[in-house]
Amino acid sequence: MRWVKRILIAIAVLVGVLLIAAVGVLWWFHIPSNAAGVVAQTVCSAKYVAGRDLPTDELVAQDVTPQSPILAVVSTEVDDANRTVTSKFLGIVSRTSALQTQRGCVLDAPADPAAKPYVPAAADPAAWPEGDGTAAASGVDTAALTKIVDDALVGSDDPMGMAARGVAVVQDGKLVLLENGTGIEDNTALLGWSMTKTVTGMLAYKKLTEAGVDIETPVVDAFPAGRAPSWVEEWKADDRKAITIADLMFMRSGLAMGEGYGPTGDVVQMLYGEPDMSSWAAQHPLDHQPATYWEYLSASTNILAAVVKAQFPTDQEYVDYAYAELFEPLGLTTATLSTDASGTWVGSSYLWASTADWARLGQLMLDDGRWDGKQIIPAGWWELAGTPAMPTGEGHGYGAQTWIPGEPDGGECAATPDYPKDALLMEGHYGQVVAMIPSKKAVIVRLGWTVIPDFDGCTFVADVAKTLP
Repeated sequence: MRWVKRILIAIAVLVGVLLIAAVGVLWWFHIPSNAAGVVAQTVCSAKYVAGRDLPTDELVAQDVTPQSPILAVVSTEVDDANRTVTSKFLGIVSRTSALQTQRGCVLDAPADPAAKPYVPAAADPAAWPEGDGTAAASGVDTAALTKIVDDALVGSDDPMGMAARGVAVVQDGKLVLLENGTGIEDNTALLGWSMTKTVTGMLAYKKLTEAGVDIETPVVDAFPAGRAPSWVEEWKADDRKAITIADLMFMRSGLAMGEGYGPTGDVVQMLYGEPDMSSWAAQHPLDHQPATYWEYLSASTNILAAVVKAQFPTDQEYVDYAYAELFEPLGLTTATLSTDASGTWVGSSYLWASTADWARLGQLMLDDGRWDGKQIIPAGWWELAGTPAMPTGEGHGYGAQTWIPGEPDGGECAATPDYPKDALLMEGHYGQVVAMIPSKKAVIVRLGWTVIPDFDGCTFVADVAKTLP
């Protein structure tokens, strides 16, 4: 029977080696740490930034486990007294996200005793110039519009289904429809994911215009004395010195990264593994010469956010800017633009706002930066946002931090019947859409957490637009 024992020993050794190798692979790709970071950040933001005061297991079931099966092995502990959430991967690797004043939930930041959780207040229809979301404007096919929206909200309570969370339609500056998914209130703040890029673009355009910095300026020359991060000197020493602010805005930086969202993807590492996201992104070398190649990269937006940060004498003035110069003038009572641990906006991904407040941002952009008779964003942003990044191809359907979906050459919705050709689009992960359509004088919004099924944003916008005069 010695041979049986030898076989069993060999099998045990092999299993042990394979387990060690598997664990080694996980650690090499930072998977345990990043997985714990995903859960801590997601639950903290849902609870304290969005204002969804639900039991932890419900928040995990709705927002966490649909994202990836591996997150099921992460445990979570909420500390309401300190507004922190700590998550552990298999009880071994721990990460904590803490609510910060005006900065949202931030991974690996200390508890902030002064930070106050966002609590949704009663909706304030008066914040709109006209309309309260209950009466359609003249000429709207109300029956058709209602059916489209009702259909869009089917399965809103299914985290593995469409999980729609809010729809709004605005025309002629009037809020003509506002509907919420199950468990969502009018003023629940919802994550826009990559729709944040367009708002970051607005803020960058505003601040750079005020500072007299042309967007064709090389990034390395855009930092005032004493405000440049260390990576600027590295860029000056190689071909990255040719990257302009415009290259960051139009996603043609040429940096050697990908837009991967899997466990080992660059975006996951940046959002959940790096305390200074822009510096991490800037460490990457070139893959293509700047301005010669288009590639959608969240990292480019976060570097842009660092360029904007440098235009302020202090970091606190930078954090205050989004609130004082954009959110407050528009009456956005639900908005939070989160930062990373270094205090830089996560401009690629982390703006929270209610469905109605996302509609207000769309209306501001549709009106080329004007709101209630005041020029909030300098005139010209609409034109810049709608200028194709590249002469032809996929990059011709993308502008400055904004999609040009109806563009016949490169537009992602160009093949969709009846899609408005003049639309510009904010678009985000898991089915976030703010479409701005000049020919209809309309803004169409859809927010959700659609992880598993495909959400056809092109068809949804086209169908809604057809019901509007």
